[in-house]
Parts: sequence; C-alpha cells; structure tokens
Amino acid sequence: MSLVAAFAVQRGSLNLEVDLTVEPGRVLVLLGPNGAGKSTVLRVLAGLLRPDAGRVALTDLVLDEPAANRRVPPYDRSVGMVFQDYLLFPHLSTVDNIAFGLRSRRVPKAQARASAYKWLERVGLAEYAKVKPGGLSGGQAQRVALARALVGSPQLLLLDEPLAALDARTKLEVRADLRRHLAEYAGATIVVSHDPIDAMALADEVAVIEDGRIVQSGSPTEVARRPRTDYVARLIGLTLLAGTGEGSQVRLESGTSVAVAEPAHGSVYVAIRPEAVAIYPTEPHGSPRNVWPARVASATPFGSAVRCDLEGPIPLTADLTATAFAELGLAPGSAVWATVKAHEVEVYAR
Repeated sequence: MSLVAAFAVQRGSLNLEVDLTVEPGRVLVLLGPNGAGKSTVLRVLAGLLRPDAGRVALTDLVLDEPAANRRVPPYDRSVGMVFQDYLLFPHLSTVDNIAFGLRSRRVPKAQARASAYKWLERVGLAEYAKVKPGGLSGGQAQRVALARALVGSPQLLLLDEPLAALDARTKLEVRADLRRHLAEYAGATIVVSHDPIDAMALADEVAVIEDGRIVQSGSPTEVARRPRTDYVARLIGLTLLAGTGEGSQVRLESGTSVAVAEPAHGSVYVAIRPEAVAIYPTEPHGSPRNVWPARVASATPFGSAVRCDLEGPIPLTADLTATAFAELGLAPGSAVWATVKAHEVEVYAR
C-alpha cells in the first residue's frame, strides 16, 4: 500500500502542514532541525496524535480524515514503529518483546513466539532469545526493536531517530544492517533523522522539514547537490548564498560578487563546497578569480580533516588537512586569504 498523507496540526507554537507520498518498498527520510515537526509527523501517522485537518491513507484505506469524522485507532493500524530509545519492555525477554504486538492482536502465544524466533534469527540474535533488554548492547536493542516493528508485516514502517542512541562504531554496523532490512521490506517506510549520512545511506527520497513545512524534497543526491535552504546547506557542509546572475558573475545580496564559470542570469543560488576553498596566509596571485580576505572563526576536527569556518565578505567553510592546518599555523582569529576557482562554484536558479 502507498502512504498518501496531507494534513495539518496546530500544537503550541508549531503549525505543521505536510504533504507526503511514499510508495511500497520505498524509504523516505525526513530531515530537519529540532522542533521542525519531524516526530509530530510520525505521531500522526501512527495514530498517536489526531490531525486537525487533512487526510491520511494507505492507498484506499483512510486512517484519518477529521472532516469526515473518520479515524482508525493506533491498535488497528497496519503500522510498525521503532522509537528513538526503542521502548523495549524491561521485564520481558527479547523473544517476548518481539511477540508482544502479535499477542496484543490475540495471536496465539505459540504462534506469536514462533514468528518472533524467526525474526530473531533474521536479525542475528537467535542466541539472545531469553535475554532481557538490560543484557543487550545498544545495537542489539535496536535490532530487537526493528524486529518487533516488522514481525506483524505492517504496511507502513516508522522509525524515529533509530541510530541516534548508538556510538559511532556501532552506528556504522547497524546502519548497514538496517539498510539491508529496509531493502527487503515491501511496505512504505519513513525514517526521521537529523544525520545527512543516514539519509544518504538509507533513503530513496529525502524530505526536509523546517518550521512545520517541507521546504525541499528529492533524491539524496539531488538535495545534497542543490540545497535550497541554509539549514540543508550547513547540514552537508556547503556555503549557500543568494544573489543575482549578471553573466560571468553573481552579485550577492551583501553587494559582494562571485565569479562563475558558466553565464548566470536572474535570481540564483551560489553553492561552494568546503573542499573547493583554499586558504593562504598572504594574498595569493594567480588563476583564482575569487579572492577574499577572511578570518578563522572556528576550527574543528572533521574526519581526517580540519573544518574551518571563515568570516569575511563571504562566510565560507573550508576543509584542510591536519598537516596543512599546522603548517599554516592557524588558530581561531587568524587572518587569512580564501580563494575559490570559478569552475568550483555551483550556480542554480532560485
């Protein structure tokens, strides 16, 4: 079944209006800052929160439609959900945690436990059948929570920050495992996350939500290559600037101009990747057409690089190797020159 949801919710200062469609076998990742409304979307779809207006349906099965006074309660929805902290019952074994949803639907105990055992085998935890959640690692608890959500073969799977509670090393392994299970799942899936790596690894499509509205959607590659808001750009490390194309340059709203390789006209965005920014201790002379004085505002380890935020006529982010950072003698407050080659500047219509 396809998920087709267009609804509105007013809760305190949050005025949420979304329009989502997810086809069977597809994974949509909802990205957005804290308080944007991501988890509220999941609560509505799960039936834990009633929308004020609109409609939520799985193909022709209407789950919520306030105007027609139609509503399917949470326990009657074909929806599986994995919460951020997993919410496993501490007094139940892993097999009984997984079987719980089936038992609540009056599936006979033996049948429910048999299905749960099969899922324990699928997630590689058959030997932990009798272990309670307190005896599981974070990655193991995540697998049990996923198995519990999927054991009833739901039409819709909802995951709220499923990797957020894991340490960096465990997250790599569990993310790959989760990707495999989602690829095998035939229903529609929505994953809430704030991590762009999760989106790139798990999503068929990404929807970015800010202040209760979906501001951009598309494939992970499309969204990463052409962000349309500052939040999205910062999330993936880009500098995003709005301006007006004037042929071989773009005049920014601040008045500064950026040289570009291809002619640009009208209202456009300029996007500059951190690896395209070069830093020099003195003003360079040569081929770069974009040269600006700057000051290092902050420097943070970023994988094998050092990510520098630069203040100046244009706010920039630059990635340097640790060796280059040390050789330049950089520190917060250092005065530098930043350059970007014209062909490294991406320009697209607003």
